[in-house]
Amino acid sequence: MTTNSLIFFHAPQTRSSGTRFLLEELGAPHEMRVLNLKAGETRRPEYLAINPMGKVPAILDRGVLVTEQPAIFIHLADRFPQAGLAPAIDDPLRGAYLRWMIFYGSSFEPAIVDKHLQRDSGGTQMSPYGSFDEVLKTLTDHLDRGPWMLGERFSAADVLWGTAFNWTVNFKIVPDLPVIRAYIDRVTSRPAFRHTTEDDARLVTAQS
Repeated sequence: MTTNSLIFFHAPQTRSSGTRFLLEELGAPHEMRVLNLKAGETRRPEYLAINPMGKVPAILDRGVLVTEQPAIFIHLADRFPQAGLAPAIDDPLRGAYLRWMIFYGSSFEPAIVDKHLQRDSGGTQMSPYGSFDEVLKTLTDHLDRGPWMLGERFSAADVLWGTAFNWTVNFKIVPDLPVIRAYIDRVTSRPAFRHTTEDDARLVTAQS
């Protein structure tokens, strides 16, 4: 493996499945290294030497480590611009694109974790996101304008949010509202999603 290569560390049916979906949409050449989460492979020294947090997804791009799902998405979509999944720096849509990418990690993830664990958010003075209801309303109001996070343009933001809504609705953390269901259906009907999901199921069976 040369320093010009892209290595993707993946555990099937985890958050890294979204990165796999994105790589497929981008048509990005890469080497996928599959880890068995149940067997504790993400906590073994050899993987902790790559990502000390022991989390997936993670990528090594030309020898440089990128972690944290929104950062990986932004990096990859910019790295493979020919796919057209990220507005360019001077594109008027760039600001909205970055807003929704960062909103995922700064507001949505902490809100759903607190909700799932039935933890108090700490109030508006302490909470990084305000309240779960505010986060959800912000998203559903935006989805009402659809069909995609950037209006008529499908982007890497939809890969991120489509997979996020899909698993949080399936786990009944986020309500299965019509506007959310319609958005999930649009994203999950894409061939790249179907292909990677089917192959992830194969990998899970192989790891059993």
